[in-house]
Amino acid sequence: MKRSPIKKVIILVSILAIPGFLFFYLLPHFAKNRYKSLPIFGEKIVASTYHSIKGKKIPDTIYHLVPDFKLINQHKDTVNWKSLENKIVVLNIFYTGANNQGTSSYIKKLADGYEQKPLVKFLSLSVDPLDGSRIKDFAEQFKAKAGKWDFLVGDTIQTYPLIRKGLLLDVVADETKEKTNFIFSNKIVLIDNLHRIRGIYDADSAEANARLEDEIKVLIAEYLRNVKDGR
Repeated sequence: MKRSPIKKVIILVSILAIPGFLFFYLLPHFAKNRYKSLPIFGEKIVASTYHSIKGKKIPDTIYHLVPDFKLINQHKDTVNWKSLENKIVVLNIFYTGANNQGTSSYIKKLADGYEQKPLVKFLSLSVDPLDGSRIKDFAEQFKAKAGKWDFLVGDTIQTYPLIRKGLLLDVVADETKEKTNFIFSNKIVLIDNLHRIRGIYDADSAEANARLEDEIKVLIAEYLRNVKDGR
């Protein structure tokens, strides 16, 4: 028995329509999971509170946060988490007397690339408290844009605990010689808008720098998705 032409047409249309239907049905699901979430660095503590996902109670997690700070930038303005509210921060440590300023040159390249993207800010934190009188000229040397790339300085009583305990990096001031030598982790730290560390990168590694550039974009996508979802 032969099928009627009308039935053949209906079957053909149905076959062709199913892939399109599945595409549009599943697109939001795949779009939401397009980017693998970045890790969160530092100590994690399981809280006594819970949240629910599909009716299942999940324990909340307390993550390591970079603590608040109050430092002065090259324009003598105070910079803290309040002035960086809801910003993604790319941070490195430096001092103006270092022989190699390759990391600062790289940060300039990054900052220039994000000049028109106010969500991302760049901070360079000095390990030398005497840089207070030098960072203005140093910033001008790199043509740092006001409000996009801040060079910060403060007393070591504040900056060293921030670096060691907050940013999870190392710093030592070697004062055994006539001129103080600063030994520190030449790393770049990626911090999200909730002040959590989402990446630590070796500034001397081209591979790590490429990963940083990719992961800044991932963090931007995560932030925008959370805003859209009301989180």
